[in-house]
Amino acid sequence: MPMETCKPMSPLAARLDAARAQTDLLFDSLDPKALYQRPVVDRHRLIFYLGHLEAFDWNLVCRGALAEPSFHESSDKLFAFGIDPEPNGAPADQPSDWPSEKEVRGYGARTRQAFDDGLARVPEQILQVAIEHRLMHAETLAYLFHGLPYEVKRGPAPVVSAGAAPENPAVEIPAGTAVLGRPRGDGFGWDNEFDQHSVEVPAFQISRYKISNGEYLECIRETGAPAPHFWQDRDRHWFLRGMFGEIPLPLDWPVYVTQSEAAAYATWRGGSLPTEVQFHRAAEDAAPVNANFERWDPVPVNSSDGRSRHGVAQLVGNGWEWTSTVFGPFPGFEPFPFYPGYSANFFDGNHFVMKGGSPRTAASMLRPSFRNWFRPDYRYVYAGFRIVYGI
Repeated sequence: MPMETCKPMSPLAARLDAARAQTDLLFDSLDPKALYQRPVVDRHRLIFYLGHLEAFDWNLVCRGALAEPSFHESSDKLFAFGIDPEPNGAPADQPSDWPSEKEVRGYGARTRQAFDDGLARVPEQILQVAIEHRLMHAETLAYLFHGLPYEVKRGPAPVVSAGAAPENPAVEIPAGTAVLGRPRGDGFGWDNEFDQHSVEVPAFQISRYKISNGEYLECIRETGAPAPHFWQDRDRHWFLRGMFGEIPLPLDWPVYVTQSEAAAYATWRGGSLPTEVQFHRAAEDAAPVNANFERWDPVPVNSSDGRSRHGVAQLVGNGWEWTSTVFGPFPGFEPFPFYPGYSANFFDGNHFVMKGGSPRTAASMLRPSFRNWFRPDYRYVYAGFRIVYGI
């Protein structure tokens, strides 16, 4: 009898495996005792996320699309949803309130097996949602883990950079049309990416590079503004808290700040943050730089600059970019029937659009139509900015 050959894995199944590998790598980098820590006060303990990744897949795919009966209903509910609390709305649970790591991993293993057993019957759109949801958490987990003590995580030491902050001239963007979103039927997108539409944008100027740590340091010295979350003041010497080590502040790396801090700096410089449509105009034909899990930390704002057709550098990768646009629906918005709250729950006037991508953003979400969003004072995300000047 001829030997059986392995069937080739479908592209989506391969992407699912790769996404799982990214999140497994993150949890494998931790000392197990860190799972019951809460490195970001407004978020769950890390043990929640170990269960959430699999519970989301179970609730969306196995229970939802495949109508499988639950084998552990309490875990399905416990790990179902993350939190986006109002200020001073942090949870008050204790480590003892959570199941053991062994229980959570057992639940996850059984869920994965059920998912894989039914994979051939999962609608493509549902599978895409599961993959990108996991990839989003591969990024959000990175910034949660960023706040853990170095002794409970393992990874490469950050590269030390002694470069000076580069000159950051303004680039003129002529008046033209910005194309936002994506047309229906043209590949996967989240509900807030539809429909594709065009907006006429007046001419403006925008800084060639993301604002660097060195530029931001000038503002702090002149105005007395508080330091960003990722900076450390060591006896009047500034250091950067990298993912796996602390280094002298790299003046030529992008500064990661809140939207409020970014807007205040832009005002101090006599400009403003770009709108979402201005970002699209500036980013036409931009190439990714330092994205898709390439590194744990940034690179200089002027290295491998991936310039857009207008000569603006690093608009995709090396740090998300804050805009002044409040997150809201595009014309023709329709929520996913199987996930109605994904975007609509955040059309509340309290979240701002971010564009581009960070070192920990997966390649699929570097598409121009993708939109990210956070509250203006959320300080943990890998997000920088640049300045717009009217002409």
